[in-house]
Amino acid sequence: MSYSKVSKDEFLGGLLTLKQPIKGYRITSDSIFLAASISVKKGEKILDVGAGTGAILSFIAARLGEGIKTLTLHGVEIQDDLIALARENGPDFISYFNGNIFRDIDGCKANCYDHVISNPPYYEKGKTNPSPYKTKAVAQGGDMVDLDLWIERSMRMVRPKGYLTVVHRADRLGDIVKIMSKKAGAIIIYPFYSKVEKDANRVIIRAQKDANGPLTLKSGMVVHKCDGSYSDEAEDILRRVHYLDITK
Repeated sequence: MSYSKVSKDEFLGGLLTLKQPIKGYRITSDSIFLAASISVKKGEKILDVGAGTGAILSFIAARLGEGIKTLTLHGVEIQDDLIALARENGPDFISYFNGNIFRDIDGCKANCYDHVISNPPYYEKGKTNPSPYKTKAVAQGGDMVDLDLWIERSMRMVRPKGYLTVVHRADRLGDIVKIMSKKAGAIIIYPFYSKVEKDANRVIIRAQKDANGPLTLKSGMVVHKCDGSYSDEAEDILRRVHYLDITK
């Protein structure tokens, strides 16, 4: 990818600068909220499935600072252009693997990650007009056959009692919970509302592999004020690098 087709953009109140395509796949607040929700312990292993330009792991690294160096951070991405940017964007201790989650990936062992995180493609193949830009079309789901299989394969990478955390459209909540429930429990649903009195349009869903706890629906977050500016809670995440506790 040539430099003329890439922008350098600031995130987290200027704490982090990442390269991304000017046209095509672009980083959204969904990735920042997802990254902010991950709480880790010393020595744990994290895998980002569909890592794109490496935003989610870069956001986690920026929030945790020096503490991130005790962790193992891996990302998987199928698109060559995006993984090249991920490797440029991320610190050297983050490892990115060029591979397809629907197949075995050299360097990423199943059943061994404490946290698997993902911002899966939001649209089903053939159910939306694909973007003319390949990186965005693939990221949105232009080539994805089955969201259920994506969740199933992601869950396969989680160690027993580890966690799978995804962010997705609220209208796919039922599908995601159904497939997660086959291998996991203690599911937490954390909704995001664009404004007060609006229906939730995004959700973070976390499930613990091989657990039997109940499903919990949290009150969630209102992202924007009535004037369209970010709410104070959203600003804390997006600009001030706060942790998002989805268990409350």
